[in-house]
Amino acid sequence: MADLPTVRSCATSEVHERLLRTVEGYADARTNIEGQAWRAAMRPGTVGRSGCTLIPVVVHVVHRTNAEDISLAQIQSQIDILNDDYRGQNADVSTVPSAFSGLVGDARIQFELASTDPDGNPTDGITRTRTNVNGFSSNDDVKRAADGGADAWPADRYLNLWVCRLAGGLLGYAQFPGGPAATDGVVVTHTGFGNTGTAAAPFDQGRTTTHEIGHWLNLRHIWGDDGTGCSGDDFVADTPNQAGFNTGVPTFPSISCSNGPNGDMFMNYMDYVDDAAMVMFSKGQVDRMQAALDGPRSSIGSSTPCVGVDDGPGEKPPWKEWIKDNPKDWIKDNPKDWIKEPIKESPKDWIKEPIKELPKDPPKEFPKEGSKDGIFDPVGPVVGPIDPIGPVKLDTPDLPFVIGTGAGAGFGGQRRSAAADALRTQMWALYNVLATHGLEGSVAQGVQQAEALYRQENG
Repeated sequence: MADLPTVRSCATSEVHERLLRTVEGYADARTNIEGQAWRAAMRPGTVGRSGCTLIPVVVHVVHRTNAEDISLAQIQSQIDILNDDYRGQNADVSTVPSAFSGLVGDARIQFELASTDPDGNPTDGITRTRTNVNGFSSNDDVKRAADGGADAWPADRYLNLWVCRLAGGLLGYAQFPGGPAATDGVVVTHTGFGNTGTAAAPFDQGRTTTHEIGHWLNLRHIWGDDGTGCSGDDFVADTPNQAGFNTGVPTFPSISCSNGPNGDMFMNYMDYVDDAAMVMFSKGQVDRMQAALDGPRSSIGSSTPCVGVDDGPGEKPPWKEWIKDNPKDWIKDNPKDWIKEPIKESPKDWIKEPIKELPKDPPKEFPKEGSKDGIFDPVGPVVGPIDPIGPVKLDTPDLPFVIGTGAGAGFGGQRRSAAADALRTQMWALYNVLATHGLEGSVAQGVQQAEALYRQENG
């Protein structure tokens, strides 16, 4: 087969940036979704769904040649792989190094080919479309019949998977929650789908689809999409900070960003390693996916009893001890430096110009431990009225403070000094404590008032 990919490539971030630029309301939707995910991370174990979630899947096979018209056996092999991977029941999960084995998560998600089509008729969950297109790109043409692809089934009832020939070595891409329903779903090249038929090494074990559905459930790349800057964030606390993506089959430990002795969690499904090397989701990633099922994906799937391994909502996540053990220090040591002084200088202005409408969701960005150069989010959420097409800076004489980034930041977003990074860490530490007691509202209002003052003074 020609043009077989040799290194993993995923266009999800590229699609995300395109939607930020072109789709009205997408940035606001992403803000709300990230706020909901943030609150879920602060209150782990409070998921809304019990047991497992069974998601109906429709596979749209878009083919130019007979070889691209993949078999039912190849499709079913992919469904079986997903069911193992998303329950942590894949045989190769045993290869996770002991340093990370306690973090392996069971997402409590299962998949099945749809048995009923949108009109209520029986179906095998597969559509087949002949096309004249010799290789699709990430521009979503494969999702439109008018452009040689196949139209989506209702995205609030089905997970749409498009399987086709992707050009340029692209393995797949997904659409984050919050995008247009007509293009919602996952696209995978046919040589990276399942483990039989046209599936080809080193992407012949179905992990491309596992990876892309992770994006569909609001997971980000594990390194945070910041190039190799050690400042990106996937918004998951139990995945180590790492510099860029890993490829091939790394050897443990693979150390970057001063994250020794255990190094990168390169065996995670959201890295870029070969299929044979990616074998796990973390428990923090599971919480984030469950937050998506409780929020933007709440209409899809049905509850079903879990069979086999289950580390579901009853298990105590690692953050519980973190939140429980530290608040005394946070409250005791930090407020003097960053709450007292600003209040002396600013309350008159704040009272004069109160903010009538506050965002439903608190700010979301917070740093991973180990970040060397500050916070960096090339495609991340935006807060309140901030322009989603670029970073916004609040400049004081000694402290540049980036409070939002978007598509325009690309891979060159603003970095703060170590002092600014430390200050922001302290701020979020206290915010987290307040949030656990339902007292975060006043802090959110202060952030909004500061933004209003900045816009008034800087035009």
